[in-house]
Amino acid sequence: MIPLVIGGHRSSNLEFYLARAGQARAEAEAATLAHVRERCLRSEAAWIVMAERAQHSEKMKAAEAVRKAEGGLTS
Repeated sequence: MIPLVIGGHRSSNLEFYLARAGQARAEAEAATLAHVRERCLRSEAAWIVMAERAQHSEKMKAAEAVRKAEGGLTS
C-alpha cells in the first residue's frame, strides 16, 4: 500500500489506521502465545483494510475536487 499524501500530509484517519496496524504487528511479533499472536495479526489485517478504504476515499475526494475545479464548480 502506498500512503496517500494530500496537501503535504496524509489524512489523519489514514495515519491513525496505519499506526494501529503497525502497533498490532509489533504486538504480534512480541507475543509468546500463539493465540495472542494470531489475534494481533487479525487486528493488523483489519486496520490495513480500514487504511485502504480511507486511502480510496481520499483519492475519490481529491479526484472530485479536481473535477469540480476543472468545471468551475465550487461545491
